[in-house]
Parts: sequence; C-alpha cells; structure tokens
Amino acid sequence: MQTKSRLRTEFFAALFLVFPATASAQTPAFAVASVKLHKDGPIQRSGFSGGRFTFTGPLIFLIAEAYQLPVNSSPRLTGAPQWLGGRNDMYDIDANGTFPDNLTTSARKERERLMLQSLLADRFKLVIRHETKEMPVYVLVVDAGGPKLEKSSVTEADCPQAESDGQVPCHQFNGGQGRGLHARAASMDDLASFVENWTNRPLLNRTGITGLWKIESQPWLSIDAPDNPPAPGAKGEGGVDMADLPTLFQVFEKLGLKMKADRAAVEAYTIVDIQRPTEN
Repeated sequence: MQTKSRLRTEFFAALFLVFPATASAQTPAFAVASVKLHKDGPIQRSGFSGGRFTFTGPLIFLIAEAYQLPVNSSPRLTGAPQWLGGRNDMYDIDANGTFPDNLTTSARKERERLMLQSLLADRFKLVIRHETKEMPVYVLVVDAGGPKLEKSSVTEADCPQAESDGQVPCHQFNGGQGRGLHARAASMDDLASFVENWTNRPLLNRTGITGLWKIESQPWLSIDAPDNPPAPGAKGEGGVDMADLPTLFQVFEKLGLKMKADRAAVEAYTIVDIQRPTEN
C-alpha cells in the first residue's frame, strides 16, 4: 500500500511539472461582444479605443489583425474556405473589455490580439494551426551606405500619453502602395509588417535597427511591375504618372535600406475550421 501511495504521489507531482499553474490561466477576452452581418455602408476598421473595439469589414481582416498577418493574400495563411473574404463576409462588431493599468504599448497590442483571437474562437469557432514553414521571403537589411532614417520625436515611454491625447498612435502606418508610407513613431518590425501587405511573400526585418522612427515615402509600383508594367499614360492617386513612380525596392533604398530575396523559416497559420456566427 505504501508503494502504491508513493507512486500515486509521484504521479500527481509529475502532472504539476508537465502542466504548470500558468497553463490554465484564462486568455484575455472581451466581457461582451456584438456580432452582426454588415448590410450597408462603408468599411470602417476603427479598431480599439480604450477598452472598446469596433470593426466593420471582411472577417479575413480581423483574422489578419489577430494573428499579425497581411490583410492581402499571403502564403503565411492557408486553409481559408471559399466564403471567407467574399462579398457576404462582412461583419459589424462592437465589443468591450478591460486592460490593466500602465501597460506598455507592445504589451497592450499583444493583449488586444489575444482578445481578438478569443472573439474569433468563441463567435466564429475558429480553429487555427500554428507552425513554422520554410518558404521564399524578402529580408529587409541596411544598405551599404547606412540608414537614412529620421528619429521620431516620440519615445516608447511617451506612446501611451500621445495616444490618449488623440495623436497618431505609435507603431502605426497610414498609406500603402498607392499613397506611400507615413508613420510618426514606428519600429523596423512595424515597417516590415505593414509593407508585407504588398510584397507577395513574407518580409522579415533583419536591419538590427531599434527604436522608433518617423517614416515618409512616396507611392510605389506594384511588386510585379517589371513583368506587368503600368499602361502608357496611366495615372495614380493625385494624378501622378505611374511611369514616374519608384519600385518598392527603390523606396527602401531612399531610406538607406535594402529588400533582398531569400529563404527562411516563418510563422504560418492554417485554418482548420471556421463557421459563420450566430448574430446577436
């Protein structure tokens, strides 16, 4: 009996070693969330304001935000059903949650992503598999002449106050291929993550540059422009001649950076299951 008792004790002790108490900690989630099929009006990806999250748009945008994936098609996300991203895949979401005081910007962003992941699992029954895959990528490195970047006037410690004052948030870009890059306080990771929406393969930050930077650029041509050049006389936003626009590679060169083709292991996701939600 003593032997059985000792074995039982050792067995449960082993369980606690394998499944530590932190493993059962609840993933951050919204206290309440309304999900409705969008019927009329524009897309409004308004995001978080305090503890409130509002969103109007395709579900694929929400998945991209929750898992730090490009909004545009990416080899990092597979398994999506045909209806995902379709015309009838538009939702109005209004959710409320809480955040601990004094979170850093990066810690808050991580909590926001976890809350969105909980929402997707609860209301859309999303089951997603995370793995590492080797695939063609671009890597962002410092060009031979060194970086040509303007240091941001905002420090990481200033970010929460700047956002509460209604200023442009840190770690956020405006613009894109047709409008250029515009950020007041962004890191190189932010830059690579944003531009990956237009690179047709993952873009990895290998610059080694830290801190926050003010970044401004002009619009650029599509990544496939060498094979599919713009039509003669084609105009971009603001009436600019498309033929005068730089390539994305040249945009980075003006920042003292270089985008190179390579292969690397990257985080990838496969949608195992997802369902249309029940409205409320």
